Amino acid sequence: MYLRTTRRQNQDGSWVEYYQLAHNARHPETHRSTAHVIHNFGRTDELDRDDLVRLCRSIARVCGVEVRDRVEAPTAEPAELKGAWPEGLRMAETRAYGPLLAIEALWERLSIGTTLRAIAERAGSRVPYERALFAMTANRLCAPESKLGVWDRWLREVHLPSCWELKLDHMYEAMDLLYDHAAEVEQAIFFRTADLLNLEVDIVFYDTTKASFAIDFEDPDTDDELGLRKRGHNSLGTWSPQVVVALAVTREGIPVRSWVFPGNTTDSTTIERVKADLRGWKLGRCLFVADAGMNSEGNRDELARACGKYLLAVRAGSIAEVKDDVLKRPGRYKELAKNLHVKEVVVGDGELRRRYLVCFNPEEEIRERWHRDEVLALIRDELAEHLDRSAKAKWAIELLASKQKGRYVSVNPENEVVIDPAKVRDAAKLDGKWVLITNDDTLAAEDAASGYKSLLVIERCFRTLKSASIHLGPVHHWRPNRIEAHVKICVLALLIQRVAELAASKPWSQVLTTLKKLQVTTFISKAHGFFRRNETTSDVQKTLQLLNVKPPALVVGVFALPLES
Repeated sequence: MYLRTTRRQNQDGSWVEYYQLAHNARHPETHRSTAHVIHNFGRTDELDRDDLVRLCRSIARVCGVEVRDRVEAPTAEPAELKGAWPEGLRMAETRAYGPLLAIEALWERLSIGTTLRAIAERAGSRVPYERALFAMTANRLCAPESKLGVWDRWLREVHLPSCWELKLDHMYEAMDLLYDHAAEVEQAIFFRTADLLNLEVDIVFYDTTKASFAIDFEDPDTDDELGLRKRGHNSLGTWSPQVVVALAVTREGIPVRSWVFPGNTTDSTTIERVKADLRGWKLGRCLFVADAGMNSEGNRDELARACGKYLLAVRAGSIAEVKDDVLKRPGRYKELAKNLHVKEVVVGDGELRRRYLVCFNPEEEIRERWHRDEVLALIRDELAEHLDRSAKAKWAIELLASKQKGRYVSVNPENEVVIDPAKVRDAAKLDGKWVLITNDDTLAAEDAASGYKSLLVIERCFRTLKSASIHLGPVHHWRPNRIEAHVKICVLALLIQRVAELAASKPWSQVLTTLKKLQVTTFISKAHGFFRRNETTSDVQKTLQLLNVKPPALVVGVFALPLES
């Protein structure tokens, strides 16, 4: 039941409003909700407002609630409310608390805080560098800022008393400390996480991405070290200074370790460094899964010596052995799922044998065929627009250089641009197919195919790092050690985020939105002050329970105020 307002236009063009008491009922035939008028109060400009107020108060009396008329002059404070607010107590400010509470609980549970405090203690430092690193990591998960922004703005907006006395220099010094002990920190934290979450470190997914810089010139090489910010092709297709960030994760998306390489480093040349680092951790039986950028004969030899077993993608269209032999081998596919068929092909004998797995997705085959037909239609339309098909024409040069269209065209003996039927046929042979190579003879074909499809987990990790929430770049540091420390902080944030997502079974964005409802308000009296949290809602309580975080006390802290001189 509700008060309804209707309008009617008079002949002179003016409008008249009416108040009606109505309720909604479902029509027996159409089953749609329709309004039924119970009482007409009349025109709004002719009604007595006091009569409506008395009606409201009469209904409120029956329901046991109170109605206050905002138009009336304010009345004296009710007797029962006198003394409810202590004299001299004032409310100062309210700050975010819930996300920091959960992040710090995971920070300690994963032994990140313990490890960093132990390192700082061994270094003889009296500065709380662990707190500075926690503040920078938590900021990546809440509202990513620069290090200056964390110190100057963000710490003033959240309830984090242990970090309020930090100075900006402490932030940068803490990054230097993390850089100097990065390998020790990563190893201790990973094995603690693996033990806590009972992770299976039998498969390690590896890939690289790039982080850009807002500068014009790359770093010069010195006698002591190579420049880190080097020019290379970034995701936007431009040629600019950047660094290469490499990441190894488990099948659950938990970071194992990260690396930072100069921006002109190719994927295939990172294996030697990765090999040495992972071998030092003695992970046991470990299957190394990576994309086609890592696949070369030299890399496979390095991986075999370092990690033992590998599973790599193969560029089927550019490797002669795969194109001319593996893909042409007869044999039946084994159907593992509606969208995944696989067959095994072995090339060579003895120690030189190579085990290939040809995977096929019928649904992807249809999609790629349809897409190619669309591209060929666009090419035909473009060729029809130009009577002069000389390969020297500007439009022809652009067509040949196009990543989408250039793969289907070539230049004929008359120096004209034409659609190449051989290229079209070669492309059609690869529709819905991808090829893997592995040196693990005990790995079943279905496990290998499914394992490689899980490589998407690292792509999700990179999306999270670069744009989704943590915002790895653009990077504004210029010293190589600070650049690498910035990456390590972002990876620590990714670790905490993935652990929280696995525990809550929901994206971090939803966890963060819920936890933001938990806030802390500062109350100040003449001599003391205290921090009091608001009442926790049911969804906040459920989220804290999923994360195994104990709800805080109602009063989360008390402090004394300095005496006035």
